[in-house]
Amino acid sequence: MSLFTLAFAQMQTDAPAAGGGQGSFLVLLPMYLIIFFVFYFFLMRPQQKKQQEHQNMISQVKKNDEVITSSGIHATVVNVKDKTVVLRVDEGTKIEFEKNMVSTIKKSRQS
Repeated sequence: MSLFTLAFAQMQTDAPAAGGGQGSFLVLLPMYLIIFFVFYFFLMRPQQKKQQEHQNMISQVKKNDEVITSSGIHATVVNVKDKTVVLRVDEGTKIEFEKNMVSTIKKSRQS
């Protein structure tokens, strides 16, 4: 059962006897705010930072960079397009991937 249903049930049982359940809700409100801030600062905010760092890394991918894809393929960038990159896995073997599937830039070679 969620905390909201418990709080609502508590307000309903207190309302006839006390003449209003506002007091119990006001006591629970700071707890809800604390829970929200804990979730935000420990779960949501770090994830947003990580996504931003990944976007910055993807925007810096250039030709001849050695990369690792999210599926674990080690390759060299042959061509960078708007939304995709062409990767050379072996001599004569090229694969086109979405840019967001590049998880790591191993080594940035000078062109």
